Amino acid sequence: MPLVIQGLNKHFDNSDKATLNEIDLEIESGEFVCIVGASGCGKSTLLNLVAGLEKPTGGKILLDGKEVTGPGADRTVMFQEHGLFPWLNVIENVKFGMKLAGVPKDEQEQKAMHYLKMVHLEDYKDYPIHQISGGMRQRTALARALTMDSKVLLMDEPFSALDKQTSNRLREELQRIWMETKKTILFITHSVEEAVYLGDRVVALSPDTGRIASIISIDIERPRHVYSPEFVELRHKIMEQVRGEAV
Repeated sequence: MPLVIQGLNKHFDNSDKATLNEIDLEIESGEFVCIVGASGCGKSTLLNLVAGLEKPTGGKILLDGKEVTGPGADRTVMFQEHGLFPWLNVIENVKFGMKLAGVPKDEQEQKAMHYLKMVHLEDYKDYPIHQISGGMRQRTALARALTMDSKVLLMDEPFSALDKQTSNRLREELQRIWMETKKTILFITHSVEEAVYLGDRVVALSPDTGRIASIISIDIERPRHVYSPEFVELRHKIMEQVRGEAV
């Protein structure tokens, strides 16, 4: 069991109630888990705690049996904003994390090209960042995250700032890449449709109690199609759950 969250609590000093309250969750190796919920329910806080960017008020997080006490190379985070460096071109951005980690240059080149091909950007490897679209920037950021080969990939609403068409295309890309790599992914999203499309399980958080309201297994064959009857039924079920918790 690579990622175990036990009795996790988070209380901020400027709030009268806990943002997260007694969160218990186990994520299997190679599993794709999506976290959904209304604004303010603690989705991003949960990801930041797993990333080691914030400290819990109580409880603990274990990765392969070792307690998470801060950021580490075993977890890679991909945020809503791509976080690319404008003075570096596409492939140099993809190599950046590997350079910091001391990966040999030949291996940097090999892995960067491997993942650029996976996200269909090999022909744009020498382009400056300002010359590629928003969707291509997010694909560059995804390639950079994948090169780190961490145990867990943490994604915080990575497609929410993009237009609907681009975001749908990137969902398809991510589903394909996950099917190829079987990377363990914890994915934060405000979109129930996105969660049902991508996740093995969907975890709905309650904004009122800070607890897990429900965990739904998505037993739909991949690749998934948003207009299939089983997809529509599950999406509606989870949307009603999230709406009910928000009210």
